[in-house]
Amino acid sequence: MVRFIVLGDVVGGAGFRAAIDHIPRLRAAHGPDLVVVNAENAAAGIGTSPRQVDDLLAVGVDVITGGNHTLRRRELYPKLANEPRLLRPANIAPRAPGRGMTVVETPDGVPVAVINVMGAVFLEGAASPFEVIDDLVTDARAKADLVLVDMHAEATSEKVALAHHLDGRVTAVWGTHTHVQTADARLLAGGTAYVTDLGMTGPHDSVIGMRTEVILERFLTGAPGRFEAADGGVLVQGAVIDADLDGRATAITTFSLAP
Repeated sequence: MVRFIVLGDVVGGAGFRAAIDHIPRLRAAHGPDLVVVNAENAAAGIGTSPRQVDDLLAVGVDVITGGNHTLRRRELYPKLANEPRLLRPANIAPRAPGRGMTVVETPDGVPVAVINVMGAVFLEGAASPFEVIDDLVTDARAKADLVLVDMHAEATSEKVALAHHLDGRVTAVWGTHTHVQTADARLLAGGTAYVTDLGMTGPHDSVIGMRTEVILERFLTGAPGRFEAADGGVLVQGAVIDADLDGRATAITTFSLAP
């Protein structure tokens, strides 16, 4: 059996500090072979800093995935180009720095492929994830039986559809981006673990991680305002996924933990 821990979007300084604090605890409690974290909102709610990448890797994260904000901070570009454990969505602009798929090994030497794609519904990507995913999975399966997919997308239907399209060909598909943990974690018929959204590792006394008063002002008056990450009600959210060495998932359980 192989076990994975996957964390939902790390948002702002409060979320980042909670992730750094909890990842060693989660490792001690669950004994995962691999930890994957989406950190595209870690730096003040938008993007990821190079230091944050180093700090996450140092506390036991094996792969860091991204999303629509990954390219917002140009200082991250050298890291994207040179750190194979740091991903950005594969279907962002073709000439963007970095990669959308990587292969890492568990402590026992078992290869695991991790794929990062972004939805096209309500998000701007270079291509639909459905145009690139089959080639990505073919490439991944040539290198590893265990394949994990982070689908960073707004639309629930797009996430569910991609999971059914990949059922039986990948070990797990999980959704990120919407910052609200869904209650549909399950095993699909072909043996793929799925959940529509892992949730948010960050401040839940907020509007999906941002200060409530700023977002309310925008909705109530239409006046523009600068998004600011909140800091209250922090939760660490994600899932534990178990799988056999042949790549079929055997269990998925979500968690929501207070610091």
